[in-house]
Amino acid sequence: MDMTTVGDTGLLDTLQHEVAVFARRAEQTRLGGVGQVRNSMDRAAYLLLNRLDKEGPMGVKALAASMGIDSSTVTRQVAPLVDTGLVKRTSHPEDGRAVVLQLSPRGLSRLDEVRSSRRQLMAELTRDWEPDERETFCALLTRFNTALSARMTVQPASDTPPAT
Repeated sequence: MDMTTVGDTGLLDTLQHEVAVFARRAEQTRLGGVGQVRNSMDRAAYLLLNRLDKEGPMGVKALAASMGIDSSTVTRQVAPLVDTGLVKRTSHPEDGRAVVLQLSPRGLSRLDEVRSSRRQLMAELTRDWEPDERETFCALLTRFNTALSARMTVQPASDTPPAT
């Protein structure tokens, strides 16, 4: 059933507006955190470093696939991280010709600083929330992001232009 025809248009209008406002505010602040670390790491760098920390060393193609983006985008985004020493390029342990990207000790330290700062910001923004409200918000935001990712991966047939 199409959600836009079941009387939810007002709610859906509010949802799309709030998502747009959230996206703008997030970009304005980059959800960078507080203190000296605030706004000191862009979103792409944070997501790449975070993925390497969570999943370990991997090649460009594997990193791109795990993030749902193009390999050329990863290559472009990783270059400054390598240049600044946050990511190391190493040889693949089984195939010396292949390159593996790995979080450097400096990268891990920097990531920890940014995470701490962002954690402090999240605590500040939700300080008057009950713990169960934080959990519910996290669960719903995760569910929303998962739905967005799934939609980007497999577009519904109705969104496909007709063949000519």
